[in-house]
Amino acid sequence: MKQYSIVEFLGDGISPELSESVHSLAPALPFKVDFRIIDLSLENRTRHKHEIYEQAKLAMTELAVAIKYPTATEEESPNKVLREFFNFSVIHRPVMTFAGVENNFKRTLDIDVVRIATGGTYSDRGMRIGTESAVAVRVIERGPSRHAAQFAFRLASERGTSVVSTSKWTIQRAADGLFEDQCDDIARNYPGIPYRRELFDSLLAGVILHPERYHVIVCPNEYGDFLSDMACGLIGSIGLGDSASYSFDANGRIRLALFDPAGGTAPDIAGKNVANPSAALLAFASLLRHVGERDTGRALRSAIRDAIATGEKTADIGGTLGTHEFTAVVRARLASALGTRA
Repeated sequence: MKQYSIVEFLGDGISPELSESVHSLAPALPFKVDFRIIDLSLENRTRHKHEIYEQAKLAMTELAVAIKYPTATEEESPNKVLREFFNFSVIHRPVMTFAGVENNFKRTLDIDVVRIATGGTYSDRGMRIGTESAVAVRVIERGPSRHAAQFAFRLASERGTSVVSTSKWTIQRAADGLFEDQCDDIARNYPGIPYRRELFDSLLAGVILHPERYHVIVCPNEYGDFLSDMACGLIGSIGLGDSASYSFDANGRIRLALFDPAGGTAPDIAGKNVANPSAALLAFASLLRHVGERDTGRALRSAIRDAIATGEKTADIGGTLGTHEFTAVVRARLASALGTRA
């Protein structure tokens, strides 16, 4: 039987339950997945300090693909440490409407948010100038901008959709202008892909008013953060969003990939069998697609969506199932679709 080896980064709060949910899918898969476990929980990070990050670095260097669960941030952010270790330059957040999830947005949303993973307003904490002012440096780099644009256009090419680049280039002429220049340049290599620019404030209104006009959206770091969280709000839950982070080689090919649920550690519900594992399972589906198991990844994503659509869902989105029970439903649906055992 075919086997894939991946890194699994454990975290805090509901992380053990999310990991258990992913592992419980194993019987339904038509191949084996070997998990190289690295414990990035706060307790383990405190005990082993930099040693645990060196283990993470070695594991990712060897296996090149990972799934990660939410981690608590105290003195340091594990996400930031890993991003710098592995030189992640692009984050991909797919967000789409789920039938069976109540929300205040009555249109259908199906977008892919591709954002630069570095720089923007997140690169510098800034400093106070006297008592009345403060200043921070905002950085946009050419390399990550090109990686994000290339990823966006490749994704649109695969899916037969359009690309919109968005920023505030009319105001941030140097920084956002550099980003938009790279998007324009990459667009020339994809003449068959519809492409346009939109100012970010206008785009936010456009996504709400005319969601059918938006497919792949590429943007600098903070804009993508804002947009993807707003989009999850539109579909009714942050717990339905998964994410992927990528680093690239000198030729623009994906070198390392990390997949994770977009939500946090949720310590208030940890260990109570009420956490919604959908985002972690969706992240695993994206991982399977990345390693070449497109049919299985697609079947898993459909199993999650179909379960929710028919009312088999967790309490946070209006259902009655616990974490374990919902996972069992998804596993059974996946096994049925693939012709394997549940």
